[in-house]
Amino acid sequence: MRSLIAAFLSLSLVAPVAEAAEKGPVTNLPLPRYVSMKAAEGNVRRGPSLSHRIDWVFKRRDMPLEVTAEFGHWRRVRDRDGAGGWVHYSLLSGVRTVVVEEDMTPLYQRADTNSGINARLQAGVIARLDECGIDWCRLIADGYKGWAPKTAVWGVGPEEIRD
Repeated sequence: MRSLIAAFLSLSLVAPVAEAAEKGPVTNLPLPRYVSMKAAEGNVRRGPSLSHRIDWVFKRRDMPLEVTAEFGHWRRVRDRDGAGGWVHYSLLSGVRTVVVEEDMTPLYQRADTNSGINARLQAGVIARLDECGIDWCRLIADGYKGWAPKTAVWGVGPEEIRD
């Protein structure tokens, strides 16, 4: 009996296998994931239909958003402040953007703080996301291109790599 209990206890110490990322039931794309606002304005609703109340309106084209759920033609999204709700998928784009979190973030020529600086971006600037490594992302903002620390922007996952 003791050996049976010992065997049971040793099995409970085995670490669980990591589960695959959750997939959206409509698109089969990963959840959560980042997108951007395609429209200059988009109603944010309390639920996934036109009959749900509009809680507010997003008014910034290209603003990055995080999709957290899907239902039919609707996506539940949140912005960098955590505000969100349901928006129609036609208002969203797969074009990736980020918003600068740290004021005067330098855009380096290379993913290296010892390289030259092409520009500095104010907090709140929206930049197009190009490639990303573990610690750096290549951004394009107002004609300027360069590398910024991933920690200085919102709209890309900490473990996300983009080629």
